[in-house]
Amino acid sequence: MRLVLAAVSTIVLAAACGPTEPAKPAALLPSATAYADLQKLLIEAKAGDTIELGEGRFDFTDGLSLDVDNVTFRGAGQDKTFISFKGQTGAGEGLLVTSDGVTLSGFTMEDAKGDGIKSKGADNITYKDLKVIWTGGPLATNGAYGVYPVESTNVLVDGVTVSGASDAGIYVGQSENIIVRNSRVEYNVAGIEIENSKFADVHDNVATKNTGGILVFDLPDLPVMGGHSTRIFNNQIVENDTQNFAPPGNIVANVPTGTGVLLMANRNVHVFGNTFDKNKTAHVMIVSYSDTIKDPTYNPLPRDFVIRDNTYGEGGNDPQGRLSPLAPALGGSLPAIVWDGVTKYGDKSEEVRIVVREAPEVGFVSLGLGTTPPDLTKAQPSMTRLPDAVIEEPPAVVLEHDKSAAAQAAG
Repeated sequence: MRLVLAAVSTIVLAAACGPTEPAKPAALLPSATAYADLQKLLIEAKAGDTIELGEGRFDFTDGLSLDVDNVTFRGAGQDKTFISFKGQTGAGEGLLVTSDGVTLSGFTMEDAKGDGIKSKGADNITYKDLKVIWTGGPLATNGAYGVYPVESTNVLVDGVTVSGASDAGIYVGQSENIIVRNSRVEYNVAGIEIENSKFADVHDNVATKNTGGILVFDLPDLPVMGGHSTRIFNNQIVENDTQNFAPPGNIVANVPTGTGVLLMANRNVHVFGNTFDKNKTAHVMIVSYSDTIKDPTYNPLPRDFVIRDNTYGEGGNDPQGRLSPLAPALGGSLPAIVWDGVTKYGDKSEEVRIVVREAPEVGFVSLGLGTTPPDLTKAQPSMTRLPDAVIEEPPAVVLEHDKSAAAQAAG
């Protein structure tokens, strides 16, 4: 009878507990076969899978790739899981993602021969709590980009640290609906760059010790042009004083060392609530694209910009690059906000509307260069701000896959 009761009890308990859930796959640990094991997991992944790396250092000699939608790839945390490409034999990315709905989080990537992490055509992607660094410091031989989403819609970069990129630490190009927040960029040529993109919020970041802190560009001869509607707010943009180490010919090789924010040939950019300090060329520079233009549809002028309610410390006291000869004519230093004063290109001219709503003591200069390509020897500096204008601020960017924002909204 006792045996019968025991058997019945076992059946009842099993029924109550339901079917046994499959065991969670163990985190992959460093080993001689770790690269092959990891790439196999990435290739064979299915939508909804999580691929996890444990603590330790993974030394890889080749790049990784992921092309499966809705996969999470995560480590045990920054400075816990290290993926090193110091011995990488090729020149490609450390990790290339070409699928949608991917989340990358919780690891530190070191010394990729090319870009650190690149995602192309990868919509609804999340880069969160990551670090991408080149351990040898700022060198022209480092990879161009640390975190590099391009040609994508709905991009979230949150809590990312990048150091040592020879172009831009965090770069988002030819994309739409972008948030870059809570991140730190240092010892890069450009800290954060938004290029040929629209609807971007760049906020609550620290950009320090770069050549230039935060850049917003629109360039010609690319599949996507006409960048617009970017907000740069609540950032710490300080001590950007690393000598420009971009390879010759690179567009950011022209960024003067000591630039806080550089805005070029874009539309409807709003810069507000930021803290600027110790950027030795200028805190904010607004310029036109100055190279030869072959594309008749490209507009090289900056237009409809609003600079307001920022905090300015020391800066402009040691201008670098092409702007350095202008300092003596302006009393030895450049003011906080510098505009090249270009309003004409080819046979076209525009009312560009550069709105500066700062306290009167915040310096501003238009260099009065008039037409592009600008000739700095013909500068006609004026400290007079342009008339105020009503320029509608872009709406806040909202991403459906932004779980942090969803949690805050839910209370």
